[in-house]
Amino acid sequence: MDKLLSGRRVLVVEDEILVLMMIEDMLSDLGCESVTSAATIGQAIALIKTQIFDAAMLDMNLDGDDSNTVADALAERGVPFLYSTGNSGRDMREGFSDRAVLRKPFSFDELTAKLERLLSP
Repeated sequence: MDKLLSGRRVLVVEDEILVLMMIEDMLSDLGCESVTSAATIGQAIALIKTQIFDAAMLDMNLDGDDSNTVADALAERGVPFLYSTGNSGRDMREGFSDRAVLRKPFSFDELTAKLERLLSP
């Protein structure tokens, strides 16, 4: 049986290394073919311009900077994405308030459910 992310390429934009490692493990368990990570806005934009992704996970706050430019770049290329955040408030920008949000810390089951909805036809 195929796993949820079999053959898919996912970009993870996350500046906390331990959180990133946890996410990478979870995505691998879901069958993800390739997980590419970026810790800064600049790294993420460069990757989005040069690679093709099936989906992305985007931390709302990258070392004190909001990730709006990354969200814009993903949206321009039609890459479905969800946010992850440790913030308690829903500080979503206009135009992206419909995006799924995972509140850190999140479980494997929570991630799976959000990705199933994100990637469903």
